[in-house]
Amino acid sequence: MKNLKNNIYALCVCLLLTGYADAQAKKTPAAGYTVEAQITGLEDGTIVKLIPGATHSSETAVAETKVKDGKFSFTGKLNEPRYFYLAFGDNKGFIPVMVENSKIKVTASAENPKQEGGRISFKNQTITGSKANDYFVKQTAFKDELNKDYEAYHVGIEELSNVVGKARKENNKKLMDSVSNLPQWKKFEADEKAFFTKVEKLTTDVITRHKTNWWGPFFMMTQFSYLTPDQKPLYEQFSDAAKKSYYGQLVDKEINPKSLVGTSVANFQLNDKDGNAKSVKDIVSGKKYILIDFWASWCAPCRKEIPNLKNAYAAYAEKGFEVLSISIDKDQKAWLKALGQENMQWPNLYDDDKVSKAFNVKTIPATYLVDSKGVIVSDNLRGEALEAKLKELLKS
Repeated sequence: MKNLKNNIYALCVCLLLTGYADAQAKKTPAAGYTVEAQITGLEDGTIVKLIPGATHSSETAVAETKVKDGKFSFTGKLNEPRYFYLAFGDNKGFIPVMVENSKIKVTASAENPKQEGGRISFKNQTITGSKANDYFVKQTAFKDELNKDYEAYHVGIEELSNVVGKARKENNKKLMDSVSNLPQWKKFEADEKAFFTKVEKLTTDVITRHKTNWWGPFFMMTQFSYLTPDQKPLYEQFSDAAKKSYYGQLVDKEINPKSLVGTSVANFQLNDKDGNAKSVKDIVSGKKYILIDFWASWCAPCRKEIPNLKNAYAAYAEKGFEVLSISIDKDQKAWLKALGQENMQWPNLYDDDKVSKAFNVKTIPATYLVDSKGVIVSDNLRGEALEAKLKELLKS
């Protein structure tokens, strides 16, 4: 009997939560929202921006204000709840909040960075007045459990991880094989596989529980760093209302991307490692084909691909082939360090976030093969595929 009561209680809670989500989706928008904040520790005059989140893109602020006596506020109106970041200073600190048409209060204590270029940290954050924010926090509470799981299976594995990382970077198969056969590493790999299986299950569960309204596609945007056509089956489960929502349309654009093959590349300028502006028009001048390669210092697959690029460059540079690597690193020092390590003998530029966005770069490495007229003739060419394409195009 006790188990039966518990099951009924759990079912009621589930129905209440689902009911709230549906009610939020159908709710007629109120007059608007007000976000009032009291953040102790902030200097007067600190700029605060209200920036859209959960879009997988760099967004411009929809509003901006300044702190006075630790206080600031934003007002506006929404058709449905939206995820925003309160961004402080020059992106030096963030507080996420689900904003809906209600009176929302945000409190926290800020600790300013001790070193130049540091970030503002926040403690004792509270957000009240937004039922959507409360619901979001409850529905994603499983992340705390995942964080604990992640830390647990990484205990005592740091030294071996460093060895493996070094072996992969140097393509040292003998060292890689020796580590792979160690019982400790085998256990780590098994634990990691179980961890990611759990991540996938919990992530999918929170999305499929919300198939009838905007929460479903919203959770797709927040639980995945990027989306690909592989997630189409998940998206197709949504109701028409969910697909037509703001976040539903964002998901649709990502899982059904428009191909850039056949389109022309607009001329653009970016800085090289010395801070000099370089025009893509000048770089491609006199070349038959140029491979625009988006990468980053922290991207292991990108750096693994560099030897293949070097081989292609050595084989076809004299026949009119050029490579243009564009780093999307946020840390310019990390980019410069990687340039020194990789010694790439072709133009390397630093993205301004606008160029990668124009190419709709969601994952890296991302490559686009462009002809002498500036038209994209192929994309996502790597390794043997790149070699075969260049051989076909430059056979003469």
